[in-house]
This record gives sequence, structure tokens and C-alpha cells, in this order.
Amino acid sequence: MNEAVSEQPLSPEAEVAAFVGIDWADLKHDVVLRSAGDPAKSEHQVIKSEINALNDWIAQMHNRFGAKGKVLVCLEQSRGALIYQLMAYELFELYPINPSQLANYRKTFFSSGAKDDRPDADLLSELVMCHRDRLKAWKPDDQLTRELASLNEGRRNAVDRRTELANEIKSQLKVYFPVALQILDNDITTALAADLLVQWPTLAELQKVSPGKLRKFFYGHNSRQEKKILERLTLIKQAKPLTTDVAIIRPNALRVKLLAQQLKSLLPFIAEYERRIAELFGSHPDRFLFDDLPGAGPALAPRLLTAFGTDRDRFEVVGDLLNLSGIAPVRIASEKRPAKMPASTAAVPAQSSCAKASMSSVNAPSVTALGPKRATKPNAVAAKVTMPLCAQ
Repeated sequence: MNEAVSEQPLSPEAEVAAFVGIDWADLKHDVVLRSAGDPAKSEHQVIKSEINALNDWIAQMHNRFGAKGKVLVCLEQSRGALIYQLMAYELFELYPINPSQLANYRKTFFSSGAKDDRPDADLLSELVMCHRDRLKAWKPDDQLTRELASLNEGRRNAVDRRTELANEIKSQLKVYFPVALQILDNDITTALAADLLVQWPTLAELQKVSPGKLRKFFYGHNSRQEKKILERLTLIKQAKPLTTDVAIIRPNALRVKLLAQQLKSLLPFIAEYERRIAELFGSHPDRFLFDDLPGAGPALAPRLLTAFGTDRDRFEVVGDLLNLSGIAPVRIASEKRPAKMPASTAAVPAQSSCAKASMSSVNAPSVTALGPKRATKPNAVAAKVTMPLCAQ
């Protein structure tokens, strides 16, 4: 039964009532709870992977601890159905951690490498109970910033997929139709390239098309420079096939046509992502902080904004941003080995944004970008940020 929950606001200084660890899975979710009054005793509960089951558990937590204080929840995700639902309730203070943190914590007690859902939930509960002072409570960005972040990631994934398809098409064309790469200036990511390869995936088919029809095709894709059109028409007319073996040509041509059609279908969605990102970024109150940064164009500036987020108090020093982005140097040294400082290679959106920003601004002077807008206390990030700091 899904009970209605009446939300009672808690003060920021509210006492801690319980410590909860949740191991979230597809079919069921293991929950281990320790009450602040008796932390040595752990309570295990399994929640079904159903929305009503989670709502019932939330109602139980409100009935049991609503008047006593906050429930600290430790989990291995910073987004997803669970965290999106829990963030709506003032009762819960969320501590999302990286899976590698739990894995390393687990090795302290289970050196064999054994892993199970219930012990993991127990460790998460213990982690937030014993080491809360070393963890940071999660504060969600405002709705506009979260939507912008989601759009940025969606666009990045679509662009990466476009790049993968283009690279695979190039590999296929080199096997039987290399002149297509010359005709398309080695750029397979455009609508012109996709349409050409969908309609004429082989040299023989392309050479059967009249110059007038080809000229109309190029005009229709905004390629209207007469010199460029003549170069392409000449290439097509004079090209010699790399091979005439149909056992090579036919399968590869079919594969290229399939990949080109997939790439073509991606392009309008990438354009839609970019339109929505521009619209949201244009209405964001912090836009002016990132708009004029060196190298921050229409794609990178919104990504930098969402990488910094709205909770900038978490960046007390430059190192905090570098650690979050995954590009902070890590000191590795021992008595017999000199110190080395490799940078992390974690593939996270913040790392990618900071890395691109540093490359784009490598020759630009440091720019004081983020002023003390809405700052109530000194803040290293809100007060002054220089673009090259991402590469330090």
C-alpha cells in the first residue's frame, strides 16, 4: 500500500536520526539501516523494483524518523530513478559515492574480492555513519542547470556516435571506394556525405549519374562553389575502381549504406539538441560568466556552466575542481621510487569539459571570469576563475 507522505521541513541543523545504505539493482534493492540511537544494530530490508514499493519505504521512513531528524542515505549513483525520487524529500540527506570508493572500502574487509548486494548495502551504511565528516552531502543543481546538463550529455553522446559511424564508413570506403573520401573532402559527418552514400554507395552507381543531376544534388546541400563542383565532377568522371570484385564491393557497399543511413538519422537530432541547449543557455542567469571565456563556444560554454553547477561552495580551492573533473595530478611515491604525478583518466563530463577548455585557451591570457555574483562569503571559484587552471 502506497501511503501519502506529508513533508515536514527540517532545519539544516536537524539531528541525524538514521544511516542508510542502498545497493540499487534492476530486480530488487537491498537496504541496510542503522538508527542513530542504536548504531551497532543493522536492519536489512529488500525493496522490490517497483515504484510503489519505494514509495512505501519512504512513507515508513517518514513515520519512523520524520520527527527525529534527518536520514543520511549513501548510494552508488549521482542520478537515476532512486536519487531523483529521494531528492524531493527534505528528510533525506544524500551521499552519492563513486563505485570505486565502495570497491576500495570493501577490499579493506573482504580481501578475497567477494561481493554481494546485502554486504554492499551494509558497507554503504557503515561508510556514511563512520566517515560522514569526509563525505560531502549532495546538493542538486537547480532545474534549469540539470536540464541543461542532461541535454549537454545527450548531445555529446550523439556527436560521439556520429564520429564512430563516420570512422567506420571511412574504413569501409577504403576497401572498395576510396575516391569517395576525396569527393567528400574526407568529411563523412555531413548530410551531404550521408545522402550521397545512401543514394550511390559504389563508384559504378555514382558514375552513371548525369553531371546535371549531381550538380543539382550538390546545390541542394549548399555546396555551390563552381570551382568545388567542377573538381568533384572531374574526380567522379576520371576515377578508376580500386577493385571490380563484386564479392568485395557488394557487402561493403551495403554496410556503408546502412551506416550512412544511421548517420543521416542522427543529424537532425544533433541539431535539435543544439537548438535546445542554446535556448536554455541563453536564459540561464549565469550565462554571462561563461559566454566570453577564451575558446568557449556555443558547445563548450554550456558544458562548462553545468560542470561548475550551481553549488559552487563545494569548490573551496582550485584542487577541488580538478579532483571533481578527474584531471588532478595524483602523487605516487615510495621510499625507493621517486614521485610521479599522473593525471586521472576518468571519463566524466566535467573532465572532458575542463580538458577542452584548457586546450582552447592554452594561448589565451588568464581571464577573471566568475565574479562574486550572489556570493555570501569568499569563494575561490565564484570569486575568480582562470581558464588555464583546468590544465594546471
